[in-house]
Amino acid sequence: MFEADSASRGLGIELLETGGGAAAVRMTVTAGMVNGHGIAHGGFVFTLADTAFACACNSYGPVTVASGADISFTAPAREGDVLTATARECARYGRSGIYDVTVTRGDTVIAEFRGRSRVIGDPPE
Repeated sequence: MFEADSASRGLGIELLETGGGAAAVRMTVTAGMVNGHGIAHGGFVFTLADTAFACACNSYGPVTVASGADISFTAPAREGDVLTATARECARYGRSGIYDVTVTRGDTVIAEFRGRSRVIGDPPE
């Protein structure tokens, strides 16, 4: 799935690992990602977290999409910061799942994201 994700790859997002309902991705904040306050635009941080979520919930095979997500921003990121988003499965039941993603800069938590997934292909066993 990630290989076909031109949006994420176009932002320089790198897939670090995926499998078994988990994933990790990384992105460097560029000048084009900084808002008028001189900090990373929240939409880019959300996209990084969403990419980790997508890789985690699709790691089982069937095509899975987001049915909803929300994010809490806990610290700013700035140009040049390297952010890592780590996703983990909290629950998977039938065609639905819940995943938590933590976005960090080193040891600093930048954001916490919760995604809800829905399998649109054959459900997992």
